[in-house]
Amino acid sequence: MVKVETKLFVRDSATVLFGVLFPTVLLLGLGAVPALRESSPETGGLRSIDVWAPTALVFGMVMIAVQHIPAVIATYRERGILRRLSTTPAHPRNVLLAQMIVAFASVVLSAALMIFLAWAVLDIAPPGQPLEFVVAFLVGYAALLGLGMISAAVARTSSAANQVGTLLFVTLMFFGGAFLPRVLMPDVLREVGEFVPPGLQALTAAWSAEAGEVTATAGGQPFWLQIAIMAGLAVVASAIAAKLFRWE
Repeated sequence: MVKVETKLFVRDSATVLFGVLFPTVLLLGLGAVPALRESSPETGGLRSIDVWAPTALVFGMVMIAVQHIPAVIATYRERGILRRLSTTPAHPRNVLLAQMIVAFASVVLSAALMIFLAWAVLDIAPPGQPLEFVVAFLVGYAALLGLGMISAAVARTSSAANQVGTLLFVTLMFFGGAFLPRVLMPDVLREVGEFVPPGLQALTAAWSAEAGEVTATAGGQPFWLQIAIMAGLAVVASAIAAKLFRWE
């Protein structure tokens, strides 16, 4: 099933382009702007492109988790594929598991590609705290996936899943600071953004941290507190999705 889902994923050119390749292309495109390659005292001597790198990474994570996976599952339900599989030894639960394995592999590939080319082409240093970064990445993606599975659970058609996914994508990226720098947001919106998956502030803190333990996110919230919040959201969202999910 993983092999089949991988073939189907690769054939979906839009998902490969926007979910896997777009974060790297976006970052390299922004890196071509001279003004973004200049250091600034406001960012502690970092370049704007250095600060924005984790945000580019999040684009792929959100795209796969809240748009691709729900749309595929809703399509399978709409076409009766899940119902038919329930009458065979290949339980539809295995289809969902294979879909999530392939999606997670694509997110990891997207992140690895972007981090490597960011370092090789734009001289953007890799995450300063690799362990904390991996933890923030995994927990943040799990929170996103939980939200995506709620969408997949309630969407009856692929069209509905796409509409919900687009709304989630715009909302998550807005509060994460992708469309408007967080320093320009009102205090209320910045505080809300601390609780919005995938926890971009934790990813940014782990990426930009130097030697020593990461103690706080960019918003001042304790790093491990935001990790705990994202983990809690992942568990709650997954439980809700499991409660609401229907095979047909």
